[in-house]
Amino acid sequence: MSAREEILERIRRATADIREKDPVRDVPVDWAYGRPTPVGDVLDTFVENIEDYKARIVRTGADGTGRAIVEALTELGAKSVLVPSGVQDTWVAALEAGGFTVVRDEPVLSHAELNEVDAVLTGARVAAAETGTICLDHDDDQGRRALTLVPDRHVCVVREDQVVSDIPEAVARLRPAVEARRPITWISGGSATSDIELARVEGVHGPRNLFVVLEAQPSSR
Repeated sequence: MSAREEILERIRRATADIREKDPVRDVPVDWAYGRPTPVGDVLDTFVENIEDYKARIVRTGADGTGRAIVEALTELGAKSVLVPSGVQDTWVAALEAGGFTVVRDEPVLSHAELNEVDAVLTGARVAAAETGTICLDHDDDQGRRALTLVPDRHVCVVREDQVVSDIPEAVARLRPAVEARRPITWISGGSATSDIELARVEGVHGPRNLFVVLEAQPSSR
């Protein structure tokens, strides 16, 4: 008996008592795509996994976001920061008050010009706690895709209400962007890769440094 025949024979013996041949009817699964999965405290899990990627993350109230952005860029050693058109005016005002050079992508910057900017500041669309993944759909507060790939430092503001349990739930929130045929960028820590000898190289596919500002939303009364 060949190895293939032996494997198939074992499968036949293991499934001999199954009368229903339709696998869907045989093992019904009470689950719908996009439904939240249990991951404990979603925000704590997100923070833990962001830190597991060796990225930085701070939590702040909405009134402290501008200050947290300035502190993040200072910690990263940035002097100039690229700001998409849809970023909040209060954040821009905080950058200007902090002495940073604010760079705009208007007119559209070349890749060489983007490479001269120290950092980029963006919002986000959704984040998955279970994997510590941030998804950008490149709406106005995130800018075109090249803005988040070329500069070496990325400060990303994620609102608490944008953090969901896992990837399927995140994908469900990305549906409007997909239907609008906008690109999606998935970020899990700073950019890094390794070759066959496991020599680590950072910054190949995007910014080497990721700093997340997790913004709490005002409580409703």
